[in-house]
Amino acid sequence: MMKKDIMICGVGGQGTVLASKIIAASAMDEGWSVHSAETIGMAQRGGPVTSHVRIGDDVFSPLISVSGADLLIAFEPSEAVRNLRYLKKDGFVIVNSIPVKPTSLSGGADYDGNAEIAFLRSRCRCLVVNSEELCRPFGSSKFFNVAVLGAAVGTGELGLSEETVRNEIIKTVPERFLEKNLAAFSAGYEIGEEKQCR
Repeated sequence: MMKKDIMICGVGGQGTVLASKIIAASAMDEGWSVHSAETIGMAQRGGPVTSHVRIGDDVFSPLISVSGADLLIAFEPSEAVRNLRYLKKDGFVIVNSIPVKPTSLSGGADYDGNAEIAFLRSRCRCLVVNSEELCRPFGSSKFFNVAVLGAAVGTGELGLSEETVRNEIIKTVPERFLEKNLAAFSAGYEIGEEKQCR
């Protein structure tokens, strides 16, 4: 019996909502009950965006409680730190090392995400992914939302099969973008698999 609580966080425009929808649909394809919720009010204005995806037959609320998430997928370092309180003690974080200054972040323009990444490494099990390096072969960091799903599947922390998620991407992504999205998913999967093997 599977029970998995997944939080996805980032900044509006990074594709966090699509990633959460693919996870939820993939879980349903595998026969699991899914509850999800999103805070997308500022999604078009560069503000923080958070999605909760809860998988399991004994889940009754769409919102993950503090210290309840098995997996935190963060598209942005400061958003990872901001939402870390939701992670279980033995939970896992996948985080993009490339910062995008969210509107929630006040302070200097010298924010580079390094302090946030160091903090995460000291506090939890994590996989740090550089979205620019990962997505360079595909011509845009916009493919990171699908690539990070590959990483999550590859680590084994997502709990869903590669085939199921790949098939959901095929059903969801417009055909003109499909080839690059599938390639990005495979590249992310390899990074996740490497982490799992260490």
